[in-house]
Amino acid sequence: MKAYIFPGQGAQFTGMGKDVYEASETARKLFEKANEILGFDITKIMFEGTAEELKETKVTQPAIFLHSVALFKALGEEAVPQMVAGHSLGEISALVANGVLSFEDGLRLVSQRAQAMQKSCDSTPSTMAAILGLEDELVEAVCADVDGVVVAANYNCPGQLIISGAVEAVNEACERLKERGAKRALVLPVGGAFHSPLMEPAREELAAAIEKTTFSEPKCPIYQNVSTTAVTDPAEIKKNLLFQLTAPVKWTQSVQNMLADGATEFIEVGPGKVLQGLVKKVDRQAQTSSAAI
Repeated sequence: MKAYIFPGQGAQFTGMGKDVYEASETARKLFEKANEILGFDITKIMFEGTAEELKETKVTQPAIFLHSVALFKALGEEAVPQMVAGHSLGEISALVANGVLSFEDGLRLVSQRAQAMQKSCDSTPSTMAAILGLEDELVEAVCADVDGVVVAANYNCPGQLIISGAVEAVNEACERLKERGAKRALVLPVGGAFHSPLMEPAREELAAAIEKTTFSEPKCPIYQNVSTTAVTDPAEIKKNLLFQLTAPVKWTQSVQNMLADGATEFIEVGPGKVLQGLVKKVDRQAQTSSAAI
C-alpha cells in the first residue's frame, strides 16, 4: 500500500517549488491562485527570497503547503494514495491530497494557522529543544517534574523527541535530561512553543476558522498527529485538527500504525527528505522515496 506523507515547518529552502512550477501548468495555476488568496507574491519569495524571509512563519507555512500540494496535484493520475499523513502543518496538505479539504480552504487555514501561531509566539517567550538518545517515558517524566510549562511535543522517531514550552522551563529540562544521559539536548532556533499548552490562544483562534470550513469524505484514511490511527470520519478529522496545535505530534506512532495496517511504500511530497529519514528510523526496511514529476 502506498502512503503519501507531507512535511512540516523547517523543510523550506530558497528556490523551493520552482521545478514543479516550470514543469506543470496545473502547479502554475495553484501558485497564481495562492498569490491572490494570500495577498502577497509568495511565489517570488519561494523562488528568490532569502532564508530569513522564508523563515517568517506567515511565509514558511503557506510556502511548504503550496509546494507540497502543487507537487501532489502535478503528479496527476499516478498519485493514488491508499493512506496519508502529515507532520504538523503537513497534516493540512495531507487533507487536501485525500480530498477532505479544497486547495483554497486548505491554504486559508494554513495562513490563519501561521498568523495565530505567530501571535502566540510574540506574546510569551517560549522555545523548543531536541532530545536525543533517551526513552520517551524518561523525557516525559523529567518534563513533568520541572516547574513551568514544558512538555513532549514531537515524537519524531525512536530516540528523538522534541520538547516545547516556556524558555526557562525548557532550559531546565535540557540540563536535567543531559544529567540523565541524553546524547544531546539542543535548544532549537524557533520562536515559539509549538504543540504545547502555550499555543492555546492560537488554537482558539484557528478553531473558529476550522468550524467554518467544509470537511468532505476522504478518498483514503488519514493518520493524524493527535490520534495516530486511520481516520475516515470528517467530524473526527475536524476534531483532531482542532486539537493539533496544543497536542503533541505523534509521528513515530503514526508511522508504526501505517506499517501495521499494510503500508509498503512511503512517498514524501514536498520540500526536503526529513520524513523519509524518520520513517527509516522507525523501520529500516521501509521503502521510501520523494515524489517527482
